[in-house]
Amino acid sequence: MVKSSLRKITMAVLAPTMALGITVGLASAPASAAVWNSCHQWGNTSLDGYRLYNNIWGSGAGSQCVWANSGTSWGVWADHPNTGGIKSYPNSTKTINKTIDSLGWLTSDYNVTVPSSGAYNTSYDIWDTDHDYEIMLWVNSTGPVGPLGTWQDNVTLGGHHWNVYKGTNGSNQVFSFLRTSDSRSGTVDIKPILHWIAYTKGWMPGNETIGDVQFGYEITSSSGGRDFRTNHLTINGG
Repeated sequence: MVKSSLRKITMAVLAPTMALGITVGLASAPASAAVWNSCHQWGNTSLDGYRLYNNIWGSGAGSQCVWANSGTSWGVWADHPNTGGIKSYPNSTKTINKTIDSLGWLTSDYNVTVPSSGAYNTSYDIWDTDHDYEIMLWVNSTGPVGPLGTWQDNVTLGGHHWNVYKGTNGSNQVFSFLRTSDSRSGTVDIKPILHWIAYTKGWMPGNETIGDVQFGYEITSSSGGRDFRTNHLTINGG
């Protein structure tokens, strides 16, 4: 799948306001219990050291609303048409701002409830501060979706077994790690993955500064409306 160069970088929230004409509510999402919700294209807020983004960045998108009980408990209702191309990447972001070499640890726990139909992946999206490199970790996927680039290796790192792909979207290098079986909960040790990219493969410098670690849902289609729920999430580095 070719990914747009206008990807879901965190700077997207600085874009001009663009109304999508969204009139739907939060569907079956627990809006009544939420401390924040938004149906705005670039809707975002900070909660508990995380930043939540609705982030409808792709062309041909439909309706999407995000709600949050906290920075680590949140969800999305999305109704995107059954067409190709990524429509959105709603996510929760933790800023790290440490070089790979200086990181003592970088770990994350996740627990999600995702639909059995549609086309999407549940993934971490990890960026350096200059947005030269993007590391994606897919923990599950459904439907006709696939990574950018070509297959490079099959490795066990950070507590999971991955197929690794390498490519470029025209703006930055993209390294995609696809879990060989779907998972809806677990722990990922991210630092060994970064070390492998930098030192085993030499694909980026070890002194590269890791800026943001995002976790969310890269949605291509969810026709009729689908719920994506992050029941629990932690991202910790130091």
